[in-house]
Amino acid sequence: MIRKAIWVAAFVLSPVLALVAQDVVGAVDGTVKKIDAGTKTVVVTTADGTDHTFHYTGDLVVHGAKDTAKGTDDAFHGVKEGSKVAIHYTGEGTKATAHEIDDIGDDGLKATEGTVTHIDRGTKTVAIKTADGTVETFKMSGRAAADTGKGIGEGADKAGKVTVYYTEDAGKKTIHFIKKLGS
Repeated sequence: MIRKAIWVAAFVLSPVLALVAQDVVGAVDGTVKKIDAGTKTVVVTTADGTDHTFHYTGDLVVHGAKDTAKGTDDAFHGVKEGSKVAIHYTGEGTKATAHEIDDIGDDGLKATEGTVTHIDRGTKTVAIKTADGTVETFKMSGRAAADTGKGIGEGADKAGKVTVYYTEDAGKKTIHFIKKLGS
C-alpha cells in the first residue's frame, strides 16, 4: 500500500518537477548569426565570440523590431541575421528555449545609459541617474525583472552602470533588457 502511494505521488509530481527544471531563466545579448525556420532555432554570437543556440516556438515575443509586411509569416518581425538582440530564455539541461527577443540595434528599442540608484522589486521599478544628473524611473517587464537579479541588483546603490533598453507608450517607459556596463 505504501509503495503504491509513493508511485502515485511520484507520477503526480513528475510534471511539476519537470516544470521546475525548465524555470532556469536567463538573458544573453549579441548578434544574430543564423535563423533556421526549419529547425526553429536562432544562433546568437555574444561579444566574447561564443555562439548560443536557442529553440523557439510559436509564442515567441519580439520587442522593438519594425513591423514587416502584413500577411507575412515572419516570426521575428524584421529581426534578421546581423541584428543586435537580447534573448530571454529558459533552459532545460542543454536545451535553451527563447521566449522573448528584444531588438537592441539602432532601429530597435530606445536606450538610456546611467547609474542604477534604486531597484524596487515589489513594484518592479528601477531608477536610473543619467549623465546629465536627472533620475528617471522605469517599469520593468516581467522578464527584465527576473533577469535583473543576475548581477545588476548587487551593489545597485554603488556604481551599477547600465544601459536600459525600453519601449515607451503614453509616456510610460518599460524596460525589456538591462545590460550592466563593463561586463
